[in-house]
Amino acid sequence: MTRHDVPLGARIRQFRDGVMTQQDLATAAGVSVDLVRKLEQGRRNTASVASLHQIARALDVPLGDLIGPVRMPEQAPAEGVAALRFAVADVDDLTGESEAGEPLSLSEAEQELTYLWGTYWSGKYDRLTALLPPALTSLRATTRATGSPRASELVAQGFWAAGSTLIHLHQSDAAYIALRHAIELAGYGNDQLLAAALRGSIAWQLLTVGRFAESEAVALRMAERIEPSGERSFPQLSTYGSLIVTAATAAARGGNRAQARSLIDTSAEVAHRIGRDRDDYNSAFGPSQVAMQSVDVNVQTGEYGQALESARTMPHHHAAGLPLAARARHLTDRALAHSRLGHHEQASTLVLTAEQMAPEWAKRQQLLKSVTRDLLRGSRTRAPRLRNLADRLNVT
Repeated sequence: MTRHDVPLGARIRQFRDGVMTQQDLATAAGVSVDLVRKLEQGRRNTASVASLHQIARALDVPLGDLIGPVRMPEQAPAEGVAALRFAVADVDDLTGESEAGEPLSLSEAEQELTYLWGTYWSGKYDRLTALLPPALTSLRATTRATGSPRASELVAQGFWAAGSTLIHLHQSDAAYIALRHAIELAGYGNDQLLAAALRGSIAWQLLTVGRFAESEAVALRMAERIEPSGERSFPQLSTYGSLIVTAATAAARGGNRAQARSLIDTSAEVAHRIGRDRDDYNSAFGPSQVAMQSVDVNVQTGEYGQALESARTMPHHHAAGLPLAARARHLTDRALAHSRLGHHEQASTLVLTAEQMAPEWAKRQQLLKSVTRDLLRGSRTRAPRLRNLADRLNVT
Protein backbone atom coordinates (compact mmCIF):
# COMPACT_ATOMS: atom_id res chain seq x y z
CA MET A 1 0.00 0.00 0.00
CA THR A 2 1.43 3.36 -1.01
CA ARG A 3 1.27 6.44 1.18
CA HIS A 4 -1.42 7.66 -1.20
CA ASP A 5 -3.68 4.73 -0.12
CA VAL A 6 -3.17 4.94 3.67
CA PRO A 7 -6.63 5.30 5.29
CA LEU A 8 -7.39 8.27 7.50
CA GLY A 9 -7.53 6.15 10.67
CA ALA A 10 -4.11 4.66 9.95
CA ARG A 11 -2.68 8.13 9.45
CA ILE A 12 -4.04 9.26 12.80
CA ARG A 13 -2.55 6.19 14.47
CA GLN A 14 0.83 6.77 12.80
CA PHE A 15 1.00 10.40 13.93
CA ARG A 16 -0.27 9.56 17.43
CA ASP A 17 1.75 6.39 18.08
CA GLY A 18 4.42 6.87 20.74
CA VAL A 19 3.35 10.46 21.35
CA MET A 20 -0.08 10.22 22.99
CA THR A 21 -2.84 7.75 23.75
CA GLN A 22 -6.24 7.84 22.07
CA GLN A 23 -7.62 9.54 25.17
CA ASP A 24 -4.78 12.08 25.16
CA LEU A 25 -5.52 12.91 21.52
CA ALA A 26 -9.26 13.18 22.13
CA THR A 27 -8.71 15.51 25.08
CA ALA A 28 -6.20 17.69 23.23
CA ALA A 29 -8.44 17.89 20.15
CA GLY A 30 -11.67 18.45 22.05
CA VAL A 31 -13.40 15.46 20.41
CA SER A 32 -14.78 12.25 21.84
CA VAL A 33 -12.44 9.31 22.38
CA ASP A 34 -15.13 7.21 20.68
CA LEU A 35 -14.61 9.21 17.47
CA VAL A 36 -10.83 8.68 17.60
CA ARG A 37 -11.31 4.96 18.28
CA LYS A 38 -13.79 4.45 15.43
CA LEU A 39 -11.58 6.31 12.98
CA GLU A 40 -8.51 4.27 13.87
CA GLN A 41 -10.48 1.01 13.72
CA GLY A 42 -11.90 1.88 10.31
CA ARG A 43 -15.49 1.90 11.57
CA ARG A 44 -15.65 5.52 10.44
CA ASN A 45 -13.87 6.78 7.37
CA THR A 46 -14.19 10.50 8.01
CA ALA A 47 -15.38 13.16 10.43
CA SER A 48 -16.50 16.76 10.24
CA VAL A 49 -14.00 19.28 8.93
CA ALA A 50 -14.00 20.96 12.35
CA SER A 51 -13.11 17.67 14.07
CA LEU A 52 -10.41 16.83 11.52
CA HIS A 53 -8.96 20.30 11.90
CA GLN A 54 -8.88 19.94 15.69
CA ILE A 55 -7.27 16.48 15.47
CA ALA A 56 -4.62 17.76 13.05
CA ARG A 57 -3.87 20.69 15.34
CA ALA A 58 -3.57 18.38 18.37
CA LEU A 59 -1.17 16.15 16.44
CA ASP A 60 0.74 19.25 15.25
CA VAL A 61 0.49 18.25 11.57
CA PRO A 62 -1.02 20.08 8.57
CA LEU A 63 -4.57 19.03 7.75
CA GLY A 64 -3.41 18.05 4.25
CA ASP A 65 -0.95 15.54 5.74
CA LEU A 66 -3.68 14.10 7.95
CA ILE A 67 -6.28 13.51 5.23
CA GLY A 68 -3.69 12.65 2.58
CA PRO A 69 -3.64 13.38 -1.17
CA VAL A 70 -6.98 13.57 -2.92
CA ARG A 71 -7.60 10.97 -5.60
CA MET A 72 -9.10 12.13 -8.87
CA PRO A 73 -12.34 10.57 -10.12
CA GLU A 74 -10.76 8.53 -12.91
CA GLN A 75 -8.75 6.69 -10.25
CA ALA A 76 -11.59 6.10 -7.82
CA PRO A 77 -15.12 6.92 -9.08
CA ALA A 78 -16.57 7.30 -5.57
CA GLU A 79 -13.97 9.86 -4.54
CA GLY A 80 -12.87 13.34 -5.56
CA VAL A 81 -15.12 15.28 -7.93
CA ALA A 82 -17.54 12.38 -8.31
CA ALA A 83 -18.08 12.19 -4.54
CA LEU A 84 -18.79 15.92 -4.42
CA ARG A 85 -21.29 15.61 -7.28
CA PHE A 86 -23.06 12.83 -5.38
CA ALA A 87 -23.04 14.88 -2.18
CA VAL A 88 -24.89 17.83 -3.72
CA ALA A 89 -27.39 15.61 -5.54
CA ASP A 90 -29.18 14.75 -2.30
CA VAL A 91 -32.05 12.24 -2.69
CA ASP A 92 -32.85 11.68 1.00
CA ASP A 93 -36.33 13.11 0.52
CA LEU A 94 -37.01 10.54 -2.21
CA THR A 95 -35.63 7.49 -0.41
CA GLY A 96 -37.10 8.38 2.97
CA GLU A 97 -33.71 7.73 4.57
CA SER A 98 -31.31 10.20 6.13
CA GLU A 99 -27.57 9.75 5.68
CA ALA A 100 -25.87 9.16 9.03
CA GLY A 101 -23.82 12.11 10.10
CA GLU A 102 -22.29 13.77 13.13
CA PRO A 103 -24.44 16.76 14.18
CA LEU A 104 -22.50 19.88 15.08
CA SER A 105 -23.34 22.67 17.44
CA LEU A 106 -24.13 25.93 15.67
CA SER A 107 -20.77 27.36 16.75
CA GLU A 108 -18.96 24.26 15.42
CA ALA A 109 -20.85 24.55 12.14
CA GLU A 110 -19.82 28.20 11.84
CA GLN A 111 -16.18 27.24 12.47
CA GLU A 112 -16.42 24.52 9.85
CA LEU A 113 -17.77 26.94 7.28
CA THR A 114 -15.07 29.47 8.09
CA TYR A 115 -12.43 26.83 7.36
CA LEU A 116 -14.16 25.67 4.15
CA TRP A 117 -14.45 29.18 2.77
CA GLY A 118 -10.89 29.99 3.77
CA THR A 119 -9.77 26.92 1.81
CA TYR A 120 -11.91 28.01 -1.13
CA TRP A 121 -10.49 31.52 -1.27
CA SER A 122 -6.99 30.03 -1.08
CA GLY A 123 -7.76 28.23 -4.34
CA LYS A 124 -7.27 24.76 -2.82
CA TYR A 125 -10.06 23.06 -4.75
CA ASP A 126 -8.60 19.56 -4.61
CA ARG A 127 -8.63 19.69 -0.82
CA LEU A 128 -12.22 20.92 -0.88
CA THR A 129 -13.35 17.91 -2.91
CA ALA A 130 -12.27 15.77 0.04
CA LEU A 131 -13.62 18.06 2.76
CA LEU A 132 -17.00 19.08 1.38
CA PRO A 133 -18.88 15.74 1.17
CA PRO A 134 -18.48 14.89 4.90
CA ALA A 135 -19.03 18.55 5.77
CA LEU A 136 -22.38 18.57 3.95
CA THR A 137 -23.36 15.36 5.75
CA SER A 138 -22.58 16.93 9.13
CA LEU A 139 -24.37 20.17 8.26
CA ARG A 140 -27.48 18.28 7.15
CA ALA A 141 -27.39 16.33 10.41
CA THR A 142 -27.16 19.62 12.30
CA THR A 143 -30.26 20.92 10.56
CA ARG A 144 -32.18 17.74 11.35
CA ALA A 145 -31.06 17.88 14.98
CA THR A 146 -31.94 21.52 15.64
CA GLY A 147 -34.49 22.50 13.02
CA SER A 148 -33.56 26.14 13.61
CA PRO A 149 -33.56 28.87 10.95
CA ARG A 150 -29.88 29.51 11.69
CA ALA A 151 -29.03 25.86 10.98
CA SER A 152 -30.79 26.15 7.62
CA GLU A 153 -28.69 29.21 6.80
CA LEU A 154 -25.49 27.35 7.71
CA VAL A 155 -26.23 24.31 5.58
CA ALA A 156 -27.16 26.71 2.76
CA GLN A 157 -23.67 28.20 3.05
CA GLY A 158 -22.21 24.69 2.87
CA PHE A 159 -24.01 24.02 -0.42
CA TRP A 160 -22.90 27.46 -1.59
CA ALA A 161 -19.26 26.52 -0.97
CA ALA A 162 -19.83 23.25 -2.82
CA GLY A 163 -21.45 25.01 -5.78
CA SER A 164 -18.69 27.61 -5.98
CA THR A 165 -16.06 24.87 -5.90
CA LEU A 166 -17.82 22.87 -8.60
CA ILE A 167 -17.79 25.93 -10.87
CA HIS A 168 -13.98 25.99 -10.67
CA LEU A 169 -13.91 22.25 -11.31
CA HIS A 170 -15.90 22.87 -14.53
CA GLN A 171 -18.90 20.91 -13.25
CA SER A 172 -21.52 23.50 -14.18
CA ASP A 173 -24.57 21.23 -13.93
CA ALA A 174 -23.72 20.04 -10.42
CA ALA A 175 -22.80 23.60 -9.42
CA TYR A 176 -26.23 24.81 -10.49
CA ILE A 177 -27.92 22.04 -8.46
CA ALA A 178 -25.87 22.95 -5.38
CA LEU A 179 -26.59 26.67 -5.65
CA ARG A 180 -30.32 26.20 -6.24
CA HIS A 181 -30.39 23.88 -3.22
CA ALA A 182 -28.58 26.58 -1.22
CA ILE A 183 -31.21 29.16 -2.18
CA GLU A 184 -34.01 26.78 -1.14
CA LEU A 185 -32.38 26.13 2.23
CA ALA A 186 -31.73 29.83 2.84
CA GLY A 187 -35.46 30.34 2.40
CA TYR A 188 -36.00 28.55 5.72
CA GLY A 189 -33.77 31.09 7.45
CA ASN A 190 -34.24 34.73 8.30
CA ASP A 191 -31.27 36.33 6.55
CA GLN A 192 -32.48 38.16 3.44
CA LEU A 193 -28.98 39.30 2.49
CA LEU A 194 -27.80 35.68 2.40
CA ALA A 195 -30.59 34.91 -0.06
CA ALA A 196 -29.51 37.90 -2.16
CA ALA A 197 -25.84 36.90 -2.12
CA LEU A 198 -26.75 33.38 -3.22
CA ARG A 199 -28.59 34.73 -6.25
CA GLY A 200 -25.45 36.66 -7.06
CA SER A 201 -23.61 33.33 -7.11
CA ILE A 202 -26.23 31.90 -9.48
CA ALA A 203 -25.57 34.90 -11.73
CA TRP A 204 -21.85 34.08 -11.64
CA GLN A 205 -22.57 30.44 -12.53
CA LEU A 206 -24.64 31.58 -15.52
CA LEU A 207 -21.79 33.88 -16.54
CA THR A 208 -19.26 31.02 -16.54
CA VAL A 209 -21.36 29.01 -19.02
CA GLY A 210 -21.84 31.93 -21.41
CA ARG A 211 -25.39 32.93 -20.45
CA PHE A 212 -24.41 36.57 -20.13
CA ALA A 213 -27.79 38.27 -20.60
CA GLU A 214 -29.42 35.99 -18.02
CA SER A 215 -26.52 36.49 -15.62
CA GLU A 216 -26.86 40.25 -15.84
CA ALA A 217 -30.64 40.08 -15.43
CA VAL A 218 -30.47 37.86 -12.33
CA ALA A 219 -27.88 40.07 -10.66
CA LEU A 220 -29.67 43.33 -11.45
CA ARG A 221 -33.08 42.04 -10.41
CA MET A 222 -31.72 41.06 -7.00
CA ALA A 223 -29.77 44.30 -6.70
CA GLU A 224 -32.97 46.29 -7.27
CA ARG A 225 -34.65 44.40 -4.41
CA ILE A 226 -31.99 45.29 -1.87
CA GLU A 227 -30.86 48.64 -3.26
CA PRO A 228 -29.83 50.74 -0.26
CA SER A 229 -31.34 54.15 0.35
CA GLY A 230 -30.43 56.46 3.17
CA GLU A 231 -28.37 55.00 5.98
CA ARG A 232 -27.84 51.29 5.44
CA SER A 233 -25.58 48.66 6.99
CA PHE A 234 -22.21 47.88 5.48
CA PRO A 235 -23.24 44.24 4.77
CA GLN A 236 -26.21 45.47 2.72
CA LEU A 237 -24.01 47.92 0.83
CA SER A 238 -21.35 45.32 0.08
CA THR A 239 -23.91 42.69 -1.00
CA TYR A 240 -25.54 45.23 -3.30
CA GLY A 241 -22.15 46.27 -4.66
CA SER A 242 -21.17 42.64 -5.34
CA LEU A 243 -24.35 42.12 -7.36
CA ILE A 244 -23.65 45.25 -9.41
CA VAL A 245 -20.08 44.11 -10.08
CA THR A 246 -21.34 40.70 -11.27
CA ALA A 247 -23.79 42.42 -13.60
CA ALA A 248 -20.98 44.62 -14.94
CA THR A 249 -18.83 41.58 -15.66
CA ALA A 250 -21.72 39.86 -17.47
CA ALA A 251 -22.40 42.99 -19.54
CA ALA A 252 -18.73 43.20 -20.55
CA ARG A 253 -18.62 39.58 -21.62
CA GLY A 254 -21.83 40.13 -23.55
CA GLY A 255 -20.19 42.96 -25.48
CA ASN A 256 -22.18 45.81 -23.91
CA ARG A 257 -19.28 48.12 -23.11
CA ALA A 258 -21.39 51.16 -22.15
CA GLN A 259 -23.55 49.19 -19.73
CA ALA A 260 -20.50 47.53 -18.18
CA ARG A 261 -18.81 50.91 -17.60
CA SER A 262 -21.98 52.39 -16.13
CA LEU A 263 -22.34 49.51 -13.69
CA ILE A 264 -18.68 49.70 -12.68
CA ASP A 265 -19.16 53.39 -11.94
CA THR A 266 -22.17 52.54 -9.78
CA SER A 267 -20.19 49.92 -7.87
CA ALA A 268 -17.39 52.45 -7.34
CA GLU A 269 -19.87 54.84 -5.72
CA VAL A 270 -21.00 52.06 -3.36
CA ALA A 271 -17.39 51.18 -2.52
CA HIS A 272 -16.72 54.85 -1.76
CA ARG A 273 -19.64 54.87 0.68
CA ILE A 274 -18.17 51.87 2.47
CA GLY A 275 -14.67 53.33 2.42
CA ARG A 276 -12.71 50.10 2.80
CA ASP A 277 -12.61 46.47 1.73
CA ARG A 278 -15.09 44.15 3.41
CA ASP A 279 -15.79 40.42 3.45
CA ASP A 280 -19.51 39.90 3.89
CA TYR A 281 -21.33 36.70 2.93
CA ASN A 282 -18.15 34.97 1.73
CA SER A 283 -17.53 37.67 -0.86
CA ALA A 284 -15.02 40.49 -0.95
CA PHE A 285 -16.26 43.94 -1.90
CA GLY A 286 -14.79 47.39 -1.64
CA PRO A 287 -12.34 49.64 -3.48
CA SER A 288 -9.96 46.76 -4.28
CA GLN A 289 -12.72 44.61 -5.79
CA VAL A 290 -13.95 47.52 -7.92
CA ALA A 291 -10.42 48.17 -9.19
CA MET A 292 -9.98 44.48 -9.98
CA GLN A 293 -13.27 44.25 -11.89
CA SER A 294 -12.51 47.50 -13.73
CA VAL A 295 -9.42 45.78 -15.10
CA ASP A 296 -11.46 42.70 -15.99
CA VAL A 297 -14.15 44.73 -17.77
CA ASN A 298 -11.57 46.60 -19.83
CA VAL A 299 -9.80 43.36 -20.74
CA GLN A 300 -13.07 41.77 -21.82
CA THR A 301 -13.94 44.73 -24.01
CA GLY A 302 -10.48 44.83 -25.59
CA GLU A 303 -9.35 48.08 -23.98
CA TYR A 304 -5.98 46.78 -22.83
CA GLY A 305 -4.30 50.13 -22.25
CA GLN A 306 -7.24 51.26 -20.15
CA ALA A 307 -7.08 47.97 -18.24
CA LEU A 308 -3.53 48.78 -17.14
CA GLU A 309 -4.61 52.31 -16.21
CA SER A 310 -7.40 50.82 -14.07
CA ALA A 311 -4.86 48.51 -12.39
CA ARG A 312 -3.09 51.62 -11.05
CA THR A 313 -6.21 52.51 -9.06
CA MET A 314 -5.78 49.45 -6.84
CA PRO A 315 -5.72 51.01 -3.37
CA HIS A 316 -3.61 48.37 -1.62
CA HIS A 317 -0.16 47.09 -2.44
CA HIS A 318 -0.49 43.86 -4.45
CA ALA A 319 -4.29 43.98 -4.02
CA ALA A 320 -3.97 43.06 -0.36
CA GLY A 321 -7.68 43.68 0.19
CA LEU A 322 -8.58 40.70 -2.01
CA PRO A 323 -8.59 36.96 -1.20
CA LEU A 324 -5.67 34.95 -2.56
CA ALA A 325 -7.55 33.49 -5.55
CA ALA A 326 -8.85 36.94 -6.51
CA ARG A 327 -5.34 38.43 -6.33
CA ALA A 328 -4.04 35.70 -8.62
CA ARG A 329 -6.88 36.34 -11.07
CA HIS A 330 -6.11 40.07 -11.03
CA LEU A 331 -2.49 39.35 -11.94
CA THR A 332 -3.69 37.13 -14.79
CA ASP A 333 -5.94 39.87 -16.18
CA ARG A 334 -3.03 42.28 -16.08
CA ALA A 335 -0.83 39.68 -17.79
CA LEU A 336 -3.36 39.33 -20.60
CA ALA A 337 -3.43 43.10 -21.12
CA HIS A 338 0.39 43.27 -21.26
CA SER A 339 0.51 40.29 -23.62
CA ARG A 340 -1.96 41.84 -26.07
CA LEU A 341 0.05 45.07 -26.02
CA GLY A 342 3.27 43.18 -26.80
CA HIS A 343 4.78 43.57 -23.32
CA HIS A 344 5.92 39.96 -23.11
CA GLU A 345 8.39 40.35 -20.25
CA GLN A 346 5.85 42.03 -17.99
CA ALA A 347 3.21 39.46 -18.92
CA SER A 348 5.58 36.55 -18.23
CA THR A 349 6.47 37.93 -14.81
CA LEU A 350 2.79 38.28 -13.90
CA VAL A 351 1.73 34.76 -14.94
CA LEU A 352 4.69 33.27 -13.08
CA THR A 353 3.80 35.28 -9.97
CA ALA A 354 0.14 34.25 -10.17
CA GLU A 355 1.07 30.57 -10.38
CA GLN A 356 3.58 30.82 -7.54
CA MET A 357 1.02 32.64 -5.42
CA ALA A 358 -1.76 30.06 -5.90
CA PRO A 359 -0.48 26.87 -7.59
CA GLU A 360 -3.61 24.78 -6.97
CA TRP A 361 -5.81 27.58 -8.27
CA ALA A 362 -3.60 28.03 -11.32
CA LYS A 363 -3.82 24.51 -12.68
CA ARG A 364 -7.59 24.87 -13.22
CA GLN A 365 -7.61 28.37 -14.75
CA GLN A 366 -8.15 28.44 -18.48
CA LEU A 367 -7.28 32.13 -18.77
CA LEU A 368 -3.87 31.62 -17.16
CA LYS A 369 -3.21 28.69 -19.48
CA SER A 370 -4.29 30.71 -22.51
CA VAL A 371 -2.00 33.64 -21.66
CA THR A 372 0.90 31.26 -21.03
CA ARG A 373 0.28 29.55 -24.39
CA ASP A 374 0.22 32.89 -26.21
CA LEU A 375 3.46 33.95 -24.51
CA LEU A 376 5.16 30.72 -25.56
CA ARG A 377 4.07 31.23 -29.15
CA GLY A 378 5.28 34.82 -29.19
CA SER A 379 8.52 34.30 -27.27
CA ARG A 380 11.76 34.33 -29.21
CA THR A 381 13.88 33.11 -26.34
CA ARG A 382 11.38 30.59 -24.86
CA ALA A 383 12.64 31.31 -21.36
CA PRO A 384 13.08 28.13 -19.29
CA ARG A 385 10.89 29.50 -16.47
CA LEU A 386 8.00 30.02 -18.90
CA ARG A 387 8.47 26.54 -20.38
CA ASN A 388 8.50 25.04 -16.90
CA LEU A 389 5.28 26.90 -16.08
CA ALA A 390 3.69 25.53 -19.24
CA ASP A 391 4.69 22.02 -18.19
CA ARG A 392 3.15 22.48 -14.72
CA LEU A 393 -0.09 23.79 -16.26
CA ASN A 394 -0.07 21.06 -18.93
CA VAL A 395 0.00 23.68 -21.68
CA THR A 396 1.36 22.65 -25.06
